[in-house]
Amino acid sequence: MSDTAPQRPTLSSIISPEGSLEVLSQHEVNRLKHTSRTGLHELLRRCSLAVLNSGMPTDDSLALLEAYKDFDIEVLQQDRGVRLKLSNAPAEAFVDGRMIRGIREHLSAVIRDIVYVYNEIQEHDRFDLSTAEGTTNAVFHILRKAGAFRPEHDPSMVVCWGGHSISREEYEYTKDVGYQLGLRELDICTGCGPGAMKGPMKGANLAHAKQRRSDSRYLGISEPGIIAAEAPNPIVNELVVMPDIEKRLEAFVRLGHGIIVFPGGVGTAEEILYLLGILLHPDNADIPYPLILTGPASAADYFRTIDEFLVCTLGEDVRRYYRIVTGNPAEVARVMRQGVDDITRFRRTHQDAFYYNWRLTIARGFQAPFDASHEAMRNLKLHRDQPTHELAANLRCAFSGIVSGNVKEDGIRAIAAKGPFQLSAEPDMMQKLDTLLTSFAAQGRMKLGDQPYTPCYTLE
Repeated sequence: MSDTAPQRPTLSSIISPEGSLEVLSQHEVNRLKHTSRTGLHELLRRCSLAVLNSGMPTDDSLALLEAYKDFDIEVLQQDRGVRLKLSNAPAEAFVDGRMIRGIREHLSAVIRDIVYVYNEIQEHDRFDLSTAEGTTNAVFHILRKAGAFRPEHDPSMVVCWGGHSISREEYEYTKDVGYQLGLRELDICTGCGPGAMKGPMKGANLAHAKQRRSDSRYLGISEPGIIAAEAPNPIVNELVVMPDIEKRLEAFVRLGHGIIVFPGGVGTAEEILYLLGILLHPDNADIPYPLILTGPASAADYFRTIDEFLVCTLGEDVRRYYRIVTGNPAEVARVMRQGVDDITRFRRTHQDAFYYNWRLTIARGFQAPFDASHEAMRNLKLHRDQPTHELAANLRCAFSGIVSGNVKEDGIRAIAAKGPFQLSAEPDMMQKLDTLLTSFAAQGRMKLGDQPYTPCYTLE
């Protein structure tokens, strides 16, 4: 846990929502006000503070809450519609007393998604979240409510994953890749934060301007537990807040028409394992899904370590599901454009929707929310005596727990109270896992800021 952060300049205001927030019922307003464990107020407060703090270099949710410990938000129901009362909000979210419009849009999206998920997903029997079909249906409805579908558009959405704490060289490279993607009329979806989540959007934004593309999409998908670490960057013009990391990942995969992975830390490794675990499922053997791992030429060793870890744990066959390209943004974009065109032909042939990938089988191991407790981490089955896609699911959970211990409020508190998580696996797998995680820490890929990284795990 970081040291207590100093209080920063604040401003109080009453604003109107912008963009996507619809009229709320009195019951919904009361639920957002209610401060008990059954209410949504604290969730709304944390997510709203992260959005209002967009652009500030912190990935520690506890430090953010401490820096603005007097911040509060209240939803007011008035005759003319909903108003938002902000007390002691970050002053950087305002210009001359008026909230920046993009931040106001993001704040409205946060409220929209929190209310919809609670009322229509979590508290409604129309969605059976204990089944794969019910979970996929819930993800669909959350995205539809957010207006994330464009049925009239041909496939064009490229999901970009990567670290929020990357070097300047790596960041510039993500911009170059985004620029090349934008020149080829492709849109960008990321985790919406800084670093590798901002660079591709920034590059594509310039390319789209050159191509006179007026309906460009910069879609950010977040979730409450990590939004403080990856607050929406200013280029995001569509924001969706999914209820948990698993539904966030499923949203990426079902919305995207291809995925590019830039250098990152454990969160990026988690995303790679998630997608590969899905593609390795026998039911998905014939479904095209372009996956490119890329970075500047200096990232060659980074991806070599990733590749060695994947082959050691999941077998040689895993290499046919991804391509590694370093130091060549134009080639990355050409390969991705070809891959998206292949998907367009495949979906036309099979009469599949362009805007949501219903055909992919996603096993329950990738959908059920993983509670990163000390016991759950200790009991993970990290051995090869199981189907490859199930091993990928368990490895993904291990990395998810490390992400929790690094940046999520609950995980940080659990580590402070009980010490590091304990992981165990087969000896050679453990050695590769240790090599990978050690390299992430040595390269500064675990945290933002200047403080030294303290591992939240031990390997047995």
